Amino acid sequence: MLKRKIYDELLSWKQKSGGQTALLIDGARRVGKSFIAELFAKQEYKSHIIIDFGNAPRDILDLFINESSDLDLFFAKLSAFYSTVLHKRESLIVFDEVQQFPRARQLIKYLVADGRYDYLETGSLIRLKKNTENIIIPSEEEHIELFPMDFEEFLWALGDEATVPLIRKCFEARKPLGQALHRKVMNDFRQYVLVGGMPQSVLAYIDGKNFAASDEAKRRILRLYRDDVSKFAAGYEEKVYAVFDGIPAQLSKKEKKYKLSSLSKTARFRAYEDSFIWLNEAMVVNACFNATDPNVGLALSADHATQKCYMADTGLLVTHTFMDRAFTDNELYKAILFDKLDVNEGMIMENIVAQMLRRNGHKLYFYSRSDSENRENHMEIDFLITENKKIAPIEVKSANYRAHSSLDKFRKKFSDKIGASYILYPKDVMQQDGVWHLPLYMAMFL
Repeated sequence: MLKRKIYDELLSWKQKSGGQTALLIDGARRVGKSFIAELFAKQEYKSHIIIDFGNAPRDILDLFINESSDLDLFFAKLSAFYSTVLHKRESLIVFDEVQQFPRARQLIKYLVADGRYDYLETGSLIRLKKNTENIIIPSEEEHIELFPMDFEEFLWALGDEATVPLIRKCFEARKPLGQALHRKVMNDFRQYVLVGGMPQSVLAYIDGKNFAASDEAKRRILRLYRDDVSKFAAGYEEKVYAVFDGIPAQLSKKEKKYKLSSLSKTARFRAYEDSFIWLNEAMVVNACFNATDPNVGLALSADHATQKCYMADTGLLVTHTFMDRAFTDNELYKAILFDKLDVNEGMIMENIVAQMLRRNGHKLYFYSRSDSENRENHMEIDFLITENKKIAPIEVKSANYRAHSSLDKFRKKFSDKIGASYILYPKDVMQQDGVWHLPLYMAMFL
């Protein structure tokens, strides 16, 4: 059984809410929402009912449509259908894949007001307009996002609960781990990068550390994502496919901004904007926008037409890159495992940093400015985050990098706005020239 951090957040919601709100778990498909909802229901309540709206019988849908005005009868029929006794304030009703039946989500307002039971919802593609039109979103609904398993959860799956607390202590003290421990952690981290954080992939891998089984699990997930595009992006699905399929090629370039000219010489952002929004709201990708003027705040100066498009799960990116070829042809596995990444394959490490920053609650921004006349104004910073009301620039580098000229120019230009500066790379903790050099896995603490 995979241990997930979100479980503690569900416990906190139950204790604080006291039935005054429902909780909606939002996340990409196959990220583990249904599993954690069922586990929570079994372990924390006297009884529970799980209604899977992806496969709900007609009788249940009719119950929501025709019987919801009389809640006594509604609950009596629900209890009878699922052969489950419901106990006041001791039972949980789960609306699984609630985006498939928006009327149930709208009913939350009245079910919470009734106060008899607790309500947990799970949904994918929940923010898409198609799944919210013609209903009133209940204000009694709290939201929580479930991301792919993070590095610590991956280590838990491998039976290691001791390593990350030690890494955290070293991060907080800004002390090196030491050569032997750092080498071990980087070895585990490379496995995590390849397998990713999708639970099906992790489960397939830990049964004998089988990369081939993990890869097949990821291929099934990627095919499912493509099926979702055909169902939920009707009318512009070909453009969504084009953007999605182009992600590996875009990230493999030195400048990782998504250039629509690679799709078509006449392509314009306005025509493809809905495709980027769809992938981002489906939580299939992590969008990273150019903050053109960090002086006025990252969100305020974000240029949404200039973005980098990272995969939400790096393991899926590894498989997506070679989706049209057999697993045995995927050179990334060997390159990552043996620390032999070339320049273009560095996209993998930048993607995992984006994934870890997003998991920590950061919206993703970068800084890019071209100026052929004045090279001092020409710079590219991989990520910008805010720490203690200051901007913290982040560069992702290989172990053998020689200079960080863009970072130096950025620190000089925005010196009054900058706090700490970071370089994330495959080596141990070090401070040099006023810049903290941290191992890639420490992105989990930024």
